[in-house]
Amino acid sequence: MDQGDKALSFSLNGEELKEFQPNRYPFLMIDYVTDVEPGKYAKGYKHLSNNEWYFPIHFPGRPNMPGALQLEAMAQMLTVAITTQDGLKGMITHALRHTVRFRKEVLPGESLMIEAYVDSWRRGVCKGHATGYTNGTVACEAEMMITIPEIFEQYLPRK
Repeated sequence: MDQGDKALSFSLNGEELKEFQPNRYPFLMIDYVTDVEPGKYAKGYKHLSNNEWYFPIHFPGRPNMPGALQLEAMAQMLTVAITTQDGLKGMITHALRHTVRFRKEVLPGESLMIEAYVDSWRRGVCKGHATGYTNGTVACEAEMMITIPEIFEQYLPRK
């Protein structure tokens, strides 16, 4: 799928998502992208069934989605907002810096709705922010900086 074949804003089902997000099970932390405008934002969700691999160990008798995986879900959604731009499909991203706040537990049976926005995109570095919601309430939020090393390294000083 090329961006030129799509409207300005579009959705991605579970299989289409894999074209723009390099993570795979068990570390693909988003299920569906409901709306993406390349270089601007991506919105979607992660459904949390009782069968998630981490619930039995985090924590027995009181399962909830680990904070690190909530952050990963938000970072993956931000990645989709970047990699849906022309020429960036399938590129690998790396985290540079994240500041995250957890507001409430994310529980089995809930859907984590995620909205990620690109604040700036220059020289392979993206600054952005994301919010995760469950049942209409903020569960987590983050300010993030991620990079596409293949682009970023072109701007580093030569040795």
